[in-house]
Order: sequence, then structure tokens, then C-alpha cells
Amino acid sequence: MPEGEEAAAMHEATDSPDTLGPPTGPVPRAGPGPGAGLITLPPLVDQHSHGTVDGELGIGSFETHLAAAAGSGAAPAGTTFFDSWTGLAVRRWCPPLLGMEPHCAPVSYLARRRELGAYRSARLLLRGAGIGTFLLESGARDGLSTPEELATAADGAVHEVIRLEPLAEQVADTSGTVDAFIGNTAEALYAAAQHATAFAMGIAFCDELPPDPREVRRAAARWLALTVRPAPGRAPDPALAQHLLWSAVATGLPVQLHCADPQSLTGFLRATAGFGTDLVLLPDRPHHRRAAQLAAAFPHVYADAGPRPGETLGEAPFGKLLFSTGARALPELYVTASRLFGQAMARLAQEWVGEGICTRAEAQRIAGLVASGTARRVYRLDAAGSG
Repeated sequence: MPEGEEAAAMHEATDSPDTLGPPTGPVPRAGPGPGAGLITLPPLVDQHSHGTVDGELGIGSFETHLAAAAGSGAAPAGTTFFDSWTGLAVRRWCPPLLGMEPHCAPVSYLARRRELGAYRSARLLLRGAGIGTFLLESGARDGLSTPEELATAADGAVHEVIRLEPLAEQVADTSGTVDAFIGNTAEALYAAAQHATAFAMGIAFCDELPPDPREVRRAAARWLALTVRPAPGRAPDPALAQHLLWSAVATGLPVQLHCADPQSLTGFLRATAGFGTDLVLLPDRPHHRRAAQLAAAFPHVYADAGPRPGETLGEAPFGKLLFSTGARALPELYVTASRLFGQAMARLAQEWVGEGICTRAEAQRIAGLVASGTARRVYRLDAAGSG
């Protein structure tokens, strides 16, 4: 066998799913949490994430990604983001998947990560997260895994969610005139809708009617004339942003709305009732409750529950809420979000069954809806024939 083929065969044998376990002894597992055994979650559907980074990470780079997950800047001198809620969750749930004891020292954990290699560590973590299907936001990749790479690493199904802002940027880069931009945008949306599972956009406000075509043309002219456009992924001119959003709604695919406070979208949500397009609100904290209330108010609107379903389950019908990790860069964030979600659902099930609010079978069904069932229905995953 040629040298290159031999190396590839050894790599395949070492990292195949059947031989992927930690190389030294059994994986220590954490003890059961509150309510464990009362319900059993199906493989989760993660309705929103961004993928993972390739390559080895030192403690500084790792903490930078931890800080980004917490929405914070760099840790002050003498402190560490391992001393945060996210850091504790990483130390609690991730070391066992790499063959170490929970709560081992961060330097020991990262040393183990380097020992196994970034590629194998990511596979172990992603495959141990309990997530069977990922909806991956595409667009500006910034060195993050592609849908194909994530599917291979996680041994799961990955469906693409097309972010509208990068799509518009790509169209603008190849359109020399306003007419070309308007026409090419429509063609790009149609082409994307043929293979995407959903669209996504960050939007703070949208009118109850599509913007006037004349204003869209003026906004397109201003945007095309810019020598430096907004940072990648940032919304273009408000009129253009609303044009993109209304155009996406017209395709019939579900649309994820990333919004700081969804209250400002109430008029738009009301106006799109009856279009046949489902809208999913992904708000910033602490606005998850309001998003759930809006989901309860409009039949075509759904809300992200994230990994903390307790914040929303009292505000909307259970079939209106969807789990997500929101993970970016670190495979550990997929693990921590799924574990936190599982613990939260187990605690709620124990409380509700213990107080006679529902039966154990009903608790199981409710957990299954939020964990995967509603996402499978809204995003038509079973109709897609995979995931």
C-alpha cells in the first residue's frame, strides 16, 4: 500500500465511530441529576448554532471563545472565564467525554484536549452531546466548520439555515446596478430556498407592510455606492433589510428572527399571519419570556427556549418552543447546552409529576416536543428525508 494510502487507512481506523472512545479506560460518567430516569430525551434537534473551529486552542484562545459565549470581553488580569457559569459547565460535563474526571483543572483538561488532538476531541465531544440533528447557520463562516464537516464530526444530520445578510452582500459584490441587485437578490433567494431548511436574519424592527419599491431602490443605490460596507453579517440599510425579510417570507420557508427584544416585531408578526410561513423568534436574554408570549399569541410564530426551558414553558403552549445551543466555535458549548437542557427538563418533570400537574407519560411527551418534535415539524425535517 502506498505511504499516503496507508496513513489515510490508519487515520480512518483510529477515528471511526466504532473506535472513537477515549484511548485509556472507560469514560467516567456523572451521577444522575434531579429527576433523572423520570423522562428520557430523544436525540435533540439543535435549531441554531454556528459550528466549531478547527485547530488546537491554547488556554488564551479557549477563554476568548468562552468569553464570547458569555457575551463578555476579556477577563480582567488575575481572573479566568473558567470561573463563570459556562466555565463550570464545561468543567462539569466535558472532561468525562475525553476520559477525565469532572471538574479537573482547566490546564489538565486542555492538555488532554491537545493530547487527543483537536479533530478527535471535537468528535468525542459532539458525539457525546446527545444532539442528533443540527440546524447550522451559514453565511460568513469565519473559519467555522461547514455543514459537511459538522455532520462528519458529530455523526449526525446537518441542515443549512441561510443567513440573509451575507447573501445580500454576496449579491451586491456581483451586481453593478440597482436593477441587477434587485433581480439577482430575487434569484439568489429562490435558489437558496431549493436546498435550505430555513432563512435567518437579525432584525430590530419591521413594518407591517413591505417597503415601497422606490425606497428599496434608493436604499440599494446607497448600499452599492458604499466603498466600505457594514461588518460581515450586519444588517444593511433598514429598507433593504425589510425587503430581504419580506422576500424570504414569500418563499414559504421558515424564517428565524434574531432580535434583541421581539416586542418591536409585534406588528410584523401580526401582518404575516396567514402567509403560510412559520417565524421563529430567537431573542437576546432576558427577552425569552416575551418571545414565548408572542409565540402564544400568533399561530405561525414560535420561540427559542435555548438550553433553559424553564424560562418559557409557562408562557406558551409546549408545541411552540424549540431547543437550541447557540454554540459557536467550541464543541464544548454543544455539550454544556444539551446537558443543561436535559437537567432542566428532568427537574421540571419531577416537579410537575410530583405535584400531580401531569403524568409521567405527559412529561415525557412535553419534553420530546421541546427537545425535537416541534423542530422536526416546523422545519419539515422528516419530509426532507434525513435528520
